[in-house]
Amino acid sequence: MIVPEAPQSAADVAGHYDELDPVYRAVWGEHVHHGLWTTGREGADEAVEALADLVGERLAPAPGDSLVDIGCGYGATAQRFAETLSVSVTGFTLSLAQHQVAAARPGALAFHVRDWLDNGLPGAAFDHGYAIESSEHMADKPRFFAEARRVLKPGGRLVVAAWLAAPAPTPWQVRHLLEPICREGRLPSMGSRADYQAMAEAAGFTLESYEDVSARVRRTWTICLGRFLKRLVADPATRRLARRARDRGFALTLPRLILAYRTGAMRYGLFRFVRG
Repeated sequence: MIVPEAPQSAADVAGHYDELDPVYRAVWGEHVHHGLWTTGREGADEAVEALADLVGERLAPAPGDSLVDIGCGYGATAQRFAETLSVSVTGFTLSLAQHQVAAARPGALAFHVRDWLDNGLPGAAFDHGYAIESSEHMADKPRFFAEARRVLKPGGRLVVAAWLAAPAPTPWQVRHLLEPICREGRLPSMGSRADYQAMAEAAGFTLESYEDVSARVRRTWTICLGRFLKRLVADPATRRLARRARDRGFALTLPRLILAYRTGAMRYGLFRFVRG
């Protein structure tokens, strides 16, 4: 498990996304997660939706099922699932800025500004659940899995798309790539595939499938870096934010992420667990 030098709390995560909200929406889009390229000819928006759709395929809900979105961001993926899979979705985010956008979406959706580790939900309340690039922000990852197991019905599936550390990164990769990525991106820790599987199984899940899609998602960061640089040139508000924001160091994470994927220091994994 990679742990940053400075501890990161839920309040740090919320402040990060609230402060950088204009940049995130412009650079990363309303889904706030990687894109997935299959042919290489997909546009960025198509690739982002392709990743969401892959998560939906792995969840395989029946029409009318209830889903919990653990770290819903702006609610775009939840809305897509509600519309294309005929399900209801309840989402959780730490960010007031993200919730404001999510709460305005139509459909069988409900969104809460609440820490997943203290979600207040009754047990066995949902058919299935998913976490797309949000487990990284959980300070207590074993509890993340324990809470997911508690709120899912027996036999419910949990799909987790996660930034992962390589099984054995070099000291240089940890010092110059993975630790700074955690610190600058407000990740309390970054686990490996083995870490995630062990924590999920300890919570009472069984691993049904795992896919390493690193090669198919890493293009995301060259696109994000290009968009960010263009906004720095064209938008005075972005330049002011880059100079003055408490989390302005996050800009350095973009080239780090590109290098982390290219060197194999970082992986992107898609897990499907089932609640025992």
